[in-house]
Amino acid sequence: MRTMNRRYFLKASLAASASAAIQVRAAGVPILGQGEFRYQAVPNWGVLGSETPVNNCHGLVRDKAGHIILLTDHTKNNVILYDKKGRLVHKWGTQFPGAHGLSIVTEGQREVLYLTDLQLHKVFKTTLSGEILQEWGWPKDSGKYGKEDEYRPSWTLHFPSGDFFVLDGYGKDYITHYDRSGKLLKMFGGAEGGITHWGPHGGMADYRRTDAPELLVAMSDQQYLLRLSLDGKQLGQIPMPGGNPRQIRWHKGNFYVAHLADNWPKDRNSRGFVSVMDPNLRVLSNLAGTTPVYDDAGKLQPMRHQEETFVHPHDLIVDDDGSIYVAQFASNRTYPIKLERV
Repeated sequence: MRTMNRRYFLKASLAASASAAIQVRAAGVPILGQGEFRYQAVPNWGVLGSETPVNNCHGLVRDKAGHIILLTDHTKNNVILYDKKGRLVHKWGTQFPGAHGLSIVTEGQREVLYLTDLQLHKVFKTTLSGEILQEWGWPKDSGKYGKEDEYRPSWTLHFPSGDFFVLDGYGKDYITHYDRSGKLLKMFGGAEGGITHWGPHGGMADYRRTDAPELLVAMSDQQYLLRLSLDGKQLGQIPMPGGNPRQIRWHKGNFYVAHLADNWPKDRNSRGFVSVMDPNLRVLSNLAGTTPVYDDAGKLQPMRHQEETFVHPHDLIVDDDGSIYVAQFASNRTYPIKLERV
């Protein structure tokens, strides 16, 4: 009996200690989110100092080695590779003043990056170490553009076939389809028919259904996600009231969306939150945002930012441990934020 009581006492003590540790940590760093998806920020993750500065942090990807790769429009080091602890592994790039969107693609035995530049009006394909392999300028021969400045590509979306789509999210809003060799196949969308800007900012290739792949587009400033067929047919909208989705990512059965909040004070830095969604695009948790609420008809009620954690979330990725990394735009040159699940 004594042994059993002692074991029980030790087990209870360990549990209490773990609970106390969580409470101590929570006292200094707020717990973000609701339900099964709750996180805390890791203080000072990825802060590198004046030798490796950032300006606006735009894109994030993760390579097979587990490095977190950040794209910033600071031309001292446009591309920064971190390890999981936030330490510098490598940096390169001085020629992309309008660096914006970042994608990583596996081609055979190698990984390559696709980055978009708003000021150079181009899409670049590079190695992980920075060698430029290919580039695409404005689609002059399409007849859709009168001059180069009208083309400001924001992101690229990629399929296993090698085909990819370029979102002209800051130009004339066309979506351009290229084959795996980089040949332009077709264009659709665009600011036509009286529409001045509909905002295909970021997004992802959704090929969960191999017989019916889609583009899932984060509609900047439109407060919804847009589902498109590969020939541009609109398949549906997923309303995200109160949030302006900048980018959406898929990881192990869930979608993750970076939002600029709709309710931030106009005289302050813009705020935001991150939504975790189920495979049917229903919001499960809002990190630094209010609890998601659906009415009896299944309509999502307006969401708002809550904790003062983020400043204009622009992109995010999730690692194998379930930690989330968030890059922020116009955030006073702050480095990405890492969130660990609790």
